[in-house]
Amino acid sequence: MTRLLTLLTDFGTRDSYVAVMKGVIVQIDPTLQSIDLTHEIAPQDIHSARFCLMTAYPYFPPETVHVAVVDPGVGSSRRAIALQLENGFLVAPDNGLVSGVLSQFPAVAAVELTNSTYWRKGQTSATFHGRDIFAPVGAHLARGVPLTELGNSIDPRSLTQLSLPDPAKTQDGWTGCIQAIDRFGNLITNIPADVLPEKWSVLIEKTSIAAVSTYADRSIGEPLALVGSHGFVEIAINCGNAQAALNLAIGTPLKIDIL
Repeated sequence: MTRLLTLLTDFGTRDSYVAVMKGVIVQIDPTLQSIDLTHEIAPQDIHSARFCLMTAYPYFPPETVHVAVVDPGVGSSRRAIALQLENGFLVAPDNGLVSGVLSQFPAVAAVELTNSTYWRKGQTSATFHGRDIFAPVGAHLARGVPLTELGNSIDPRSLTQLSLPDPAKTQDGWTGCIQAIDRFGNLITNIPADVLPEKWSVLIEKTSIAAVSTYADRSIGEPLALVGSHGFVEIAINCGNAQAALNLAIGTPLKIDIL
Protein backbone atom coordinates (compact mmCIF):
# COMPACT_ATOMS: atom_id res chain seq x y z
CA MET A 1 0.00 0.00 0.00
CA THR A 2 1.33 3.45 -0.96
CA ARG A 3 -0.29 6.53 0.53
CA LEU A 4 -0.12 10.20 -0.39
CA LEU A 5 2.17 12.32 1.80
CA THR A 6 1.80 16.03 2.64
CA LEU A 7 4.29 18.42 4.23
CA LEU A 8 3.67 21.54 6.34
CA THR A 9 6.51 23.47 7.98
CA ASP A 10 7.72 26.92 9.01
CA PHE A 11 11.02 26.34 7.16
CA GLY A 12 10.33 28.63 4.20
CA THR A 13 11.95 27.99 0.83
CA ARG A 14 15.06 30.20 1.03
CA ASP A 15 17.04 27.47 2.79
CA SER A 16 17.36 23.83 1.84
CA TYR A 17 15.51 22.36 4.83
CA VAL A 18 12.38 21.33 2.91
CA ALA A 19 14.41 19.85 0.06
CA VAL A 20 16.45 17.84 2.57
CA MET A 21 13.25 16.38 4.06
CA LYS A 22 12.09 15.43 0.57
CA GLY A 23 15.47 13.86 -0.13
CA VAL A 24 15.10 11.67 2.95
CA ILE A 25 11.60 10.66 1.82
CA VAL A 26 12.61 9.64 -1.72
CA GLN A 27 15.57 7.66 -0.40
CA ILE A 28 13.08 5.55 1.52
CA ASP A 29 10.73 5.22 -1.46
CA PRO A 30 11.27 7.15 -4.71
CA THR A 31 7.69 6.39 -5.81
CA LEU A 32 6.07 8.32 -2.96
CA GLN A 33 4.03 11.35 -4.00
CA SER A 34 4.28 14.37 -1.69
CA ILE A 35 2.31 17.62 -1.72
CA ASP A 36 3.36 20.82 0.03
CA LEU A 37 0.56 22.25 2.17
CA THR A 38 2.74 25.26 3.00
CA HIS A 39 6.22 26.08 4.20
CA GLU A 40 5.43 29.74 4.84
CA ILE A 41 4.12 29.47 8.39
CA ALA A 42 5.77 32.24 10.42
CA PRO A 43 8.64 30.85 12.52
CA GLN A 44 7.36 29.00 15.61
CA ASP A 45 3.74 30.01 14.92
CA ILE A 46 2.02 26.84 16.13
CA HIS A 47 -1.43 28.48 16.11
CA SER A 48 -1.30 29.29 12.40
CA ALA A 49 0.12 25.86 11.62
CA ARG A 50 -2.73 24.28 13.57
CA PHE A 51 -5.28 26.24 11.54
CA CYS A 52 -3.68 25.50 8.15
CA LEU A 53 -3.45 21.78 8.89
CA MET A 54 -7.03 21.68 10.21
CA THR A 55 -8.52 23.41 7.17
CA ALA A 56 -6.47 21.44 4.62
CA TYR A 57 -6.96 17.98 6.12
CA PRO A 58 -10.53 17.28 4.86
CA TYR A 59 -9.58 17.84 1.21
CA PHE A 60 -7.19 14.90 0.90
CA PRO A 61 -7.95 11.27 0.08
CA PRO A 62 -8.43 8.72 2.86
CA GLU A 63 -5.18 7.24 4.18
CA THR A 64 -3.15 10.40 3.42
CA VAL A 65 -0.17 10.89 5.74
CA HIS A 66 0.24 14.51 6.90
CA VAL A 67 3.70 15.45 8.21
CA ALA A 68 3.64 18.80 10.04
CA VAL A 69 6.76 20.35 11.57
CA VAL A 70 6.51 23.64 13.43
CA ASP A 71 8.60 22.76 16.40
CA PRO A 72 10.02 25.42 18.74
CA GLY A 73 10.59 22.64 21.32
CA VAL A 74 12.79 20.52 19.02
CA GLY A 75 15.40 18.60 21.01
CA SER A 76 13.54 19.07 24.30
CA SER A 77 11.39 16.60 26.22
CA ARG A 78 8.33 17.28 24.02
CA ARG A 79 7.10 14.08 22.39
CA ALA A 80 7.30 13.22 18.71
CA ILE A 81 4.02 11.52 17.77
CA ALA A 82 2.11 9.78 15.02
CA LEU A 83 -1.66 9.41 15.00
CA GLN A 84 -4.10 7.27 13.09
CA LEU A 85 -7.49 8.84 12.42
CA GLU A 86 -10.47 7.19 10.80
CA ASN A 87 -9.48 8.61 7.42
CA GLY A 88 -5.80 9.54 7.65
CA PHE A 89 -2.56 9.89 9.61
CA LEU A 90 -0.71 12.74 11.34
CA VAL A 91 3.01 12.92 12.15
CA ALA A 92 4.10 15.92 14.22
CA PRO A 93 5.58 17.20 17.47
CA ASP A 94 3.20 17.01 20.41
CA ASN A 95 2.84 20.77 20.89
CA GLY A 96 -0.80 21.40 19.98
CA LEU A 97 -0.22 21.57 16.23
CA VAL A 98 -2.59 18.66 15.55
CA SER A 99 -5.29 19.77 17.99
CA GLY A 100 -7.37 21.52 15.33
CA VAL A 101 -7.65 18.38 13.20
CA LEU A 102 -8.44 16.32 16.29
CA SER A 103 -11.29 18.67 17.23
CA GLN A 104 -13.04 17.50 14.05
CA PHE A 105 -11.59 14.03 13.45
CA PRO A 106 -10.75 12.14 16.67
CA ALA A 107 -7.70 9.90 16.84
CA VAL A 108 -8.22 6.14 16.61
CA ALA A 109 -4.72 5.42 17.92
CA ALA A 110 -1.58 7.35 18.89
CA VAL A 111 2.07 6.47 19.44
CA GLU A 112 5.17 8.25 20.63
CA LEU A 113 7.90 7.83 18.01
CA THR A 114 10.33 5.79 20.08
CA ASN A 115 11.33 3.14 17.51
CA SER A 116 14.47 4.56 15.88
CA THR A 117 14.39 1.79 13.28
CA TYR A 118 12.13 4.08 11.27
CA TRP A 119 14.21 7.25 11.78
CA ARG A 120 16.91 8.42 9.40
CA LYS A 121 20.02 6.29 9.73
CA GLY A 122 22.91 7.94 11.55
CA GLN A 123 23.11 10.38 14.44
CA THR A 124 19.89 12.26 15.20
CA SER A 125 20.28 16.03 15.28
CA ALA A 126 18.87 17.90 18.29
CA THR A 127 17.75 20.72 15.95
CA PHE A 128 16.33 18.99 12.85
CA HIS A 129 13.80 16.32 13.76
CA GLY A 130 11.95 17.18 10.54
CA ARG A 131 14.79 15.51 8.65
CA ASP A 132 15.74 12.80 11.11
CA ILE A 133 12.41 11.68 12.61
CA PHE A 134 9.25 13.17 11.09
CA ALA A 135 10.08 12.87 7.37
CA PRO A 136 11.33 9.26 7.54
CA VAL A 137 8.48 8.17 9.81
CA GLY A 138 5.99 9.79 7.42
CA ALA A 139 7.59 7.99 4.49
CA HIS A 140 7.43 4.61 6.24
CA LEU A 141 3.78 5.19 7.16
CA ALA A 142 3.03 6.11 3.54
CA ARG A 143 4.66 2.83 2.47
CA GLY A 144 2.25 0.95 4.73
CA VAL A 145 4.23 0.36 7.93
CA PRO A 146 1.66 -0.13 10.75
CA LEU A 147 1.37 2.69 13.25
CA THR A 148 2.02 0.27 16.11
CA GLU A 149 5.51 -0.43 14.73
CA LEU A 150 6.59 3.19 15.12
CA GLY A 151 6.68 3.43 18.90
CA ASN A 152 4.90 3.11 22.20
CA SER A 153 1.15 3.53 22.37
CA ILE A 154 -0.09 6.66 24.15
CA ASP A 155 -3.52 7.92 25.17
CA PRO A 156 -4.79 10.49 22.63
CA ARG A 157 -6.35 12.35 25.55
CA SER A 158 -2.82 13.11 26.80
CA LEU A 159 -1.90 15.13 23.69
CA THR A 160 -1.08 18.82 24.09
CA GLN A 161 -3.88 21.31 23.44
CA LEU A 162 -3.38 24.94 22.50
CA SER A 163 -4.74 27.45 24.96
CA LEU A 164 -7.40 29.15 22.84
CA PRO A 165 -10.86 29.54 24.42
CA ASP A 166 -13.59 27.50 22.74
CA PRO A 167 -16.60 29.31 21.25
CA ALA A 168 -19.37 29.70 23.82
CA LYS A 169 -23.08 30.46 23.50
CA THR A 170 -24.33 33.53 25.30
CA GLN A 171 -27.81 34.96 25.83
CA ASP A 172 -27.45 37.31 22.87
CA GLY A 173 -24.88 35.62 20.62
CA TRP A 174 -21.53 33.83 20.81
CA THR A 175 -18.08 34.53 22.20
CA GLY A 176 -14.87 33.36 20.60
CA CYS A 177 -11.42 34.58 19.60
CA ILE A 178 -9.08 35.08 16.67
CA GLN A 179 -7.48 31.72 15.89
CA ALA A 180 -5.39 32.59 12.82
CA ILE A 181 -4.30 35.44 10.55
CA ASP A 182 -3.81 34.75 6.84
CA ARG A 183 -1.36 36.40 4.43
CA PHE A 184 -3.97 39.00 3.47
CA GLY A 185 -4.24 40.11 7.09
CA ASN A 186 -7.72 38.64 7.48
CA LEU A 187 -8.51 37.83 11.12
CA ILE A 188 -10.00 34.34 11.22
CA THR A 189 -12.07 33.56 14.29
CA ASN A 190 -12.92 30.19 15.80
CA ILE A 191 -16.69 30.77 15.48
CA PRO A 192 -18.12 28.41 12.84
CA ALA A 193 -20.77 29.41 10.34
CA ASP A 194 -23.25 26.78 11.50
CA VAL A 195 -23.92 28.60 14.81
CA LEU A 196 -24.66 32.00 13.27
CA PRO A 197 -28.12 33.58 13.44
CA GLU A 198 -29.70 35.00 10.29
CA LYS A 199 -28.49 38.53 11.08
CA TRP A 200 -25.34 39.18 13.09
CA SER A 201 -22.38 41.46 13.65
CA VAL A 202 -18.98 41.16 15.32
CA LEU A 203 -18.04 43.14 18.41
CA ILE A 204 -14.30 43.30 18.96
CA GLU A 205 -12.53 45.69 21.34
CA LYS A 206 -15.64 47.93 21.49
CA THR A 207 -15.84 48.13 17.68
CA SER A 208 -18.92 46.72 15.96
CA ILE A 209 -18.35 45.32 12.45
CA ALA A 210 -21.34 44.47 10.28
CA ALA A 211 -21.66 41.12 8.53
CA VAL A 212 -21.76 40.91 4.73
CA SER A 213 -21.70 38.13 2.14
CA THR A 214 -18.63 39.16 0.11
CA TYR A 215 -15.65 41.49 0.43
CA ALA A 216 -17.08 43.69 -2.33
CA ASP A 217 -20.18 44.41 -0.23
CA ARG A 218 -18.12 47.12 1.46
CA SER A 219 -16.22 49.99 -0.11
CA ILE A 220 -12.46 49.66 -0.48
CA GLY A 221 -10.78 50.28 2.85
CA GLU A 222 -13.86 49.52 4.96
CA PRO A 223 -13.91 46.75 7.61
CA LEU A 224 -16.31 43.85 7.28
CA ALA A 225 -17.17 40.46 8.74
CA LEU A 226 -18.14 37.40 6.72
CA VAL A 227 -17.90 33.62 6.60
CA GLY A 228 -14.69 32.60 4.83
CA SER A 229 -14.19 29.59 2.58
CA HIS A 230 -12.84 27.71 5.62
CA GLY A 231 -16.27 27.92 7.29
CA PHE A 232 -15.35 30.34 10.10
CA VAL A 233 -16.25 33.98 10.70
CA GLU A 234 -13.44 36.28 9.62
CA ILE A 235 -12.82 40.01 9.93
CA ALA A 236 -11.35 41.70 6.88
CA ILE A 237 -10.87 45.04 5.17
CA ASN A 238 -11.85 45.21 1.52
CA CYS A 239 -8.55 45.37 -0.39
CA GLY A 240 -6.74 46.03 2.88
CA ASN A 241 -5.07 44.36 5.85
CA ALA A 242 -7.30 44.01 8.91
CA GLN A 243 -4.50 42.83 11.18
CA ALA A 244 -2.38 45.87 10.43
CA ALA A 245 -5.28 48.32 10.57
CA LEU A 246 -6.85 46.97 13.76
CA ASN A 247 -3.61 45.85 15.44
CA LEU A 248 -5.13 42.63 16.75
CA ALA A 249 -3.44 39.31 17.48
CA ILE A 250 -4.22 35.61 17.69
CA GLY A 251 -6.18 34.97 20.89
CA THR A 252 -7.96 38.35 20.91
CA PRO A 253 -11.51 37.75 22.25
CA LEU A 254 -14.60 38.84 20.33
CA LYS A 255 -18.36 38.50 20.37
CA ILE A 256 -21.01 37.69 17.77
CA ASP A 257 -24.15 39.78 18.39
CA ILE A 258 -27.59 38.77 17.19
CA LEU A 259 -29.26 41.66 15.34
